[in-house]
Amino acid sequence: MQRREFVQKSLGVVSLLAIGGCGRAAQPRQAEPEPDMKAEPRIGVQLYTVRTLLENDFEGTINEIARIGYREVELHSLFGRTSHEVRGILDGAGLAAPAWHVGADDLRSNMEVIVEEAICLGCSWVVCPYIDASERTLEGYRKVADELNTAGRACSDAGIYFAYHNHDFEFAPVDDTIPYDLLLERCDEKLVQMELDIFWITKAGANPLEYFNRYPGRFPLCHVKDMAPDGAMVDVGAGIIDFKTIFASARQAGLKHYFVEHDEPKDPLASVTTSFAGLTSVLVAQ
Repeated sequence: MQRREFVQKSLGVVSLLAIGGCGRAAQPRQAEPEPDMKAEPRIGVQLYTVRTLLENDFEGTINEIARIGYREVELHSLFGRTSHEVRGILDGAGLAAPAWHVGADDLRSNMEVIVEEAICLGCSWVVCPYIDASERTLEGYRKVADELNTAGRACSDAGIYFAYHNHDFEFAPVDDTIPYDLLLERCDEKLVQMELDIFWITKAGANPLEYFNRYPGRFPLCHVKDMAPDGAMVDVGAGIIDFKTIFASARQAGLKHYFVEHDEPKDPLASVTTSFAGLTSVLVAQ
């Protein structure tokens, strides 16, 4: 199943999650403090990487993630559980879930519920992970940017944050315009930040450092996955991406949360174990 289809099927019933969830309306809360760049980096994992394991043993897999050494996870699905149940399992494992990927259709139709559930889960961030192919025209990107601003406003009003996650298609010119640039310019920087997927921007031939320089502070979240010489996705440390140089500009980028990910790992637990070690070695050396 493609990632977009998985996210849609996982989140298509988000409006039902309030039943048995926190049992309260979302309340504004204190915003997440600014990153302390001298503190230990927050290394997390996007749980999409271990989705096949979570489907069979959610709690056991979460505990394995914690045993590897992760402190955070990024959600993309609740796997049929309520936000209250997921929060309890994460708390029991000593893990935080600062971010949650939510599909565009649910952002358009279920924003009030999404905000409530995000707060129940302990998330500081709601992230839009994908733009449908049918919307990848200049007019489509403009419309999406306006919708992202609307979602960002709803999150801001509740004391949480909102971001957009890229793939490679946002860097393919449309009528001489780079869509990713359009999104950065049209989205209100006070409402919409960016979760930079370092693999996809590299695969597209763009340079993360150029974007950090042009849009400082806009990239508080990132996905960390490596790329083989042939362009294939590999575990962190097994490829050619120069993470050391990229993360040397973490302060300029505003980076705080680093989520490792692999879309199609042969052995999910082995993958996240290898990537944890690879990312840790890079960040400790900074």
